[in-house]
Amino acid sequence: MLLPVWALAVSWFLAKLLREPDGKDGKAGWRALYGVSAQGIGLHIAGDLITSYGTMIFAPFSDWRPGIGTTFIIDLWFSGIIVAGLIGSALAWRSRWPAVGALAVLVAYVGLQYLQREQALEFAARHARPGMQIDAQPRPVSPFNWTVFVSDDEAHEFAHINLVRKVPRRYQPGDGFIARVDSPYLPLDQAIWVRRTRYGEVNAERGKDAWHADGLAFFRWFAVEPAFDGESDGGRCVWFVDLRFATPGRDGLPFQFGACREQPGAPWRAYERSTHRDISR
Repeated sequence: MLLPVWALAVSWFLAKLLREPDGKDGKAGWRALYGVSAQGIGLHIAGDLITSYGTMIFAPFSDWRPGIGTTFIIDLWFSGIIVAGLIGSALAWRSRWPAVGALAVLVAYVGLQYLQREQALEFAARHARPGMQIDAQPRPVSPFNWTVFVSDDEAHEFAHINLVRKVPRRYQPGDGFIARVDSPYLPLDQAIWVRRTRYGEVNAERGKDAWHADGLAFFRWFAVEPAFDGESDGGRCVWFVDLRFATPGRDGLPFQFGACREQPGAPWRAYERSTHRDISR
């Protein structure tokens, strides 16, 4: 919503920084830079929209966070296409074709990712029972790697799949980081479904009570695939994660939050797990 305002601020700053000459009407030279500034900001917003995070395009008037979900947050192919276009533009700086070509390839690549996401959703739908929700999250390091989810009000079932792989990719220690994060994605006919509950396997009512703690309101808004992630301190603390970020081959899981209370019946207080920082308001 504030793109025009930010574009004005950026173009004015660049005009001062680059000493853009004033126009014939005596007004500041920001006009010459306004269009490219707006396009740059717009492309940044588009880049956020295609990820699984999404972005609040109507901020600060709305916290609605749409996301197309075609592209992993760090996509080496996506970045590589941009870098290739920049190098080509630097070498052939008199021509616009390297930039135009790179942009066309980039759009085609995201289009390919969109088609793969649709196939992943179709695969998830075949596993779902009536009334269940389906989702597909992009994964590294290939546009064919996905994690698909089938969820109801109590649990998630998910599988790490590769849409074109016919045989599993074997990983051996020493194969490298790329192989480590790529190998867990299995052919469709060998998909392994894992079940994770939303509130816990033993005392789901306590987990549900902790999940609705006032201090976790932000995490409830943020999490797309929330799941119970254990207890600590003798059951005084209940922890949750967003399975959207459960990437095989990666050490640890980000965005771990939970709620703790001193004794049964006491108010829950929200905490960030890695620092045990109290985030209650």
